Amino acid sequence: MARFAAFLLLCGVVAVLGPGEAQALDKIRFGTNWIAEAEHGGFYQALADGTYKKYGLDVTIVPGGPNVNNRILLPVGKLDFFMSANSLQSFDAVEQNVPTIAVAASFQKDPQVFVAHPDVMTFEDLKTRTLFVSKEGMLTYFQWLKSEFGFSESKVKPYTFNAQPFLADRNSAMQGYVTSEPFAVEHQGGFTPKVFLLADHGFDAYSTLIETRRDLVEKQPDLVQRFVDASAIGWYHYIYGDSRPGNDLIKKQNPEMTDALLAYSIAKMKEYGIVDSGDSVKLGIGAMTDVHWKSFFEKMVRAGVVKAGIDYRRAYTLQFVNKGVGVDLRPR
Repeated sequence: MARFAAFLLLCGVVAVLGPGEAQALDKIRFGTNWIAEAEHGGFYQALADGTYKKYGLDVTIVPGGPNVNNRILLPVGKLDFFMSANSLQSFDAVEQNVPTIAVAASFQKDPQVFVAHPDVMTFEDLKTRTLFVSKEGMLTYFQWLKSEFGFSESKVKPYTFNAQPFLADRNSAMQGYVTSEPFAVEHQGGFTPKVFLLADHGFDAYSTLIETRRDLVEKQPDLVQRFVDASAIGWYHYIYGDSRPGNDLIKKQNPEMTDALLAYSIAKMKEYGIVDSGDSVKLGIGAMTDVHWKSFFEKMVRAGVVKAGIDYRRAYTLQFVNKGVGVDLRPR
């Protein structure tokens, strides 16, 4: 605890706010892109265990969902920060001249996977299977699969976020997240599926990014820095420490969430290095680099997903990341 307090002081923030200082907390509204789940755990952890408060922030998490579009609330000032799905949304903001910018990447790897039956041996074998892919997936990662690996749209059927068609067809594979759909298949199908993480085959999008408005970056950089740093600490606590505070808050906001799925999701985030791998090992959770952004942008241009002429470098800033915040909290 002493080490943690010393760390906060070195970062130039007050470690503990006394009762008389409560009014000094900066109110923040942070919108997620889905209902509460483990994939948002670091943010809920930072709220539940008091990390945001220690950084002088009074944070309200505004959950997204199937009928909620939090993304449109950020540029109009209804939210201060938004959790975007992946780097493609940042490129889209540049192309549409939306005044938002990515300031941190909570996930080094996009959790998008194909879930297959046990007889599928290699990634290339997926090209011979019927593939259940969502409409959004067809417009994004599947275009990359076509350009990089020669996948064919003739093999695709619509994915309706239901595992039953996949379970009924042994010659098929379906899209999903490494943190959830394989869990559903294990419980509904009674077998352990093969899982192919697209990030491990070159789909190097950042995911679960923290976005904010450009004016907030310009006028209140200290506020942005504190939110980015506290969120990173929340993620370290959530995946390496006692995740119960975050999970309790997640279950409060989403009563359908189970302890079993939460535990599974955390385990898979660690196993696959979703949150902490690659650049974040040295630079800290939330890390981003110019090289990584350039690599993904060029792949999406080749795939025809984004236009070559946009200035992708306007999609993000490295001003608030790569400072090693929280790396001492990772188990040795």
